[in-house]
Amino acid sequence: MSQKGHKRRLKPAHKALAAVSALVLGGGGIMIIAQGASAGQGSRAPVTATIDCPDVGDQLRTVPEAARADVDKKLAQLDTQIADAYQRLSTGRARGDALLGELKQQRGKTINQLSDSIGKAAEPPKGMESLVACTMKQAAAPDPADVALAQGAAGQGAAAKDAAAKGAAAQGKAPQGKGGPARSDFVSISSIRPNVKTPPNRNGASTGSLSVQCGRNENNHFNPDNVIVAPGVSNGAHHMHDYVGNKITDAFSTNNSLAAAGTTCTNGDQSSYYWPVLRLRDGRAEKDVNAPGGGQDANIGTILKPKQVTTDFKGSPNSKVTAMPRFMRIITGDAKAFTNGPGNANASWSCTGFENRQLKDKYPVCPKGSDVVRTFKFQSCWDGKNIDSANHRTHVAFASANGSCPNGFKAIPQLVQRIVYAVPAGSQFAVDSFPEQLHKPVTDHGDFINVMKDSLMANAVRCINDGRACR
Repeated sequence: MSQKGHKRRLKPAHKALAAVSALVLGGGGIMIIAQGASAGQGSRAPVTATIDCPDVGDQLRTVPEAARADVDKKLAQLDTQIADAYQRLSTGRARGDALLGELKQQRGKTINQLSDSIGKAAEPPKGMESLVACTMKQAAAPDPADVALAQGAAGQGAAAKDAAAKGAAAQGKAPQGKGGPARSDFVSISSIRPNVKTPPNRNGASTGSLSVQCGRNENNHFNPDNVIVAPGVSNGAHHMHDYVGNKITDAFSTNNSLAAAGTTCTNGDQSSYYWPVLRLRDGRAEKDVNAPGGGQDANIGTILKPKQVTTDFKGSPNSKVTAMPRFMRIITGDAKAFTNGPGNANASWSCTGFENRQLKDKYPVCPKGSDVVRTFKFQSCWDGKNIDSANHRTHVAFASANGSCPNGFKAIPQLVQRIVYAVPAGSQFAVDSFPEQLHKPVTDHGDFINVMKDSLMANAVRCINDGRACR
C-alpha cells in the first residue's frame, strides 16, 4: 500500500529534531544546528541530542529480599542498554526512531523479567509498562574546545573513528570526548548572590560534631562500580569513583568483607565514602582511556586529585540525634538528574571564599586564587527501621527548612563532605557521569556505607549530642 499522504505527524519537540541539519561529531553526540524554537525563540545556538529514559529503579518502593539480587542486576542491565544506545547515537551508528524502537524492545523484555522476579515473592509492581519507552532530549551542545579532537572525525565511518581514537590514545591524547559540558553549564561564582540559609538552633539542638580524617584517596582506589545500586555488577556506575575509608569497596563487597577490611581513616572508621571523579577536559589520556567507566563510557581527561577532603558528622538544630545502624546505605544527589529532573539533586558547587553561594546545576568559574568546592550534605533523617530501601532513598529523608524530620523519622548524625580541587585557571572540567547524562553538574552525587563499629558510632552520637567537637 502506498504511504503517500499518510506521513506521521511529529510532536513539536520531535519536529525540532527532524528539521535540522545534523553533523556527526565523535566528541559531541549528534550536533544539531537549531532551527527556530528548538534552541529558544529566534536562537540559532547549537544543541545536542541525548536519550531520556524513565528511571525504573527510582519508581520501585518495595522489593522482596529474595528478588533483590536479580532486580539489581536487571536495573544495571537497563543502564547498560541506555549507555550502549547513546554510544551508537553519539558515533552516528544509529539514529532517531530506529534506535528508540530497538531500545524499547530491549527495555520491555528486561522490565518484564524484573517484574516477574518480584512477582515470584510478592505482588508485582504496577504501571511498569509506562516506563518502557524512551525519548530524545535536547541540551546545549558541548563547548567547541571540548570536541576539538573530534573535528577530524566528522563524517567518517565507525571504523575510521575507532582508528582515530586508537591513534589519539597512542599519542597520549584522549579519543573523541563525547557529550562534554556546554558553555552554559558554567557560571562565574562572583555573579551569584549569597543563597545559603541555616536554620537557627532550638532548645534541645545537638550542636557537636565528629570529624573523620580519611585522606584524599592517596592510595588510588578507583573503580566504576556501585555496590549500593548495582551489587555484583562490574562497571555498574558507568563512571569512575574516588574512594576513601574502606580499602576494598567494589561491586562485590559484602557487609562481612567491608567489616573485615582496613581503612584509610585515622580513627578506625571502616565506612565507605565514594563519589564520581572530577576530570580536566584537557585531551590527555588517563589510564582508563580505553576502559569501562573511563573512555569507553565517555569519561575522558585527567583525573583531578582532591586538594582537600573533609568528612564531618553534624547534629540537628531541632533535637538530639540517634545512632545510625551499621551497614546503612545512603546516596545523596541523583546521577541521572539531567534526564530525571532536579527533584533528587543535592550536591552543591562553589569556590573557596564564596561558599555562602552554592550552585546545583552549574559549574563554578572561580576567581584567581580560589579553588573549586563540591559539598555533599547527606540526608539526616531515618525511618528507624531499614538500612536501605528498594530505590535507596525512602528509608532516609532530608530535614525541612527549619531542621525538623518528617513524621515517623528520627534525626541521625548528618554526613557533610567537602571536596576541594585546585583547577588550573581557564581550564574546563567536568564530573564523571553516565554517558547519556552529558557530564552535567546537576548529576553530581555522593555515596556512603556506614561501617563504623557500634562503639565508634556511639561516641559520635555522644559528641554531637553533648555539643563537643571530636576527632
